[in-house]
Amino acid sequence: MDEPESVGIRELRQHASRYVAMAKAGKRIPVTDRGKLVAYLVPAEEPGSVLDRLEAAGRLRRGRGRLMDHMPPPPAPAGSRPLSEVLQEMRDEERW
Repeated sequence: MDEPESVGIRELRQHASRYVAMAKAGKRIPVTDRGKLVAYLVPAEEPGSVLDRLEAAGRLRRGRGRLMDHMPPPPAPAGSRPLSEVLQEMRDEERW
């Protein structure tokens, strides 16, 4: 179930169980009346951790997948230095 941007009162009334299930799962659902925000449907219990609360409020979207699945950067072409060394040298030159 994806979190809706907002739900109108009529849609909420017709599909209340769907939106209650979303709130129970920790989602915060904005409710509108004729396009104007009037309320939020929120979980009855506050999520435990800070990250859970931010996610429930819609201010955090957790990453998916594993960082280790990404390949390391390709090696520098023969006869050239890695960009990380060039960048470090440029930064060192800018220091006072």
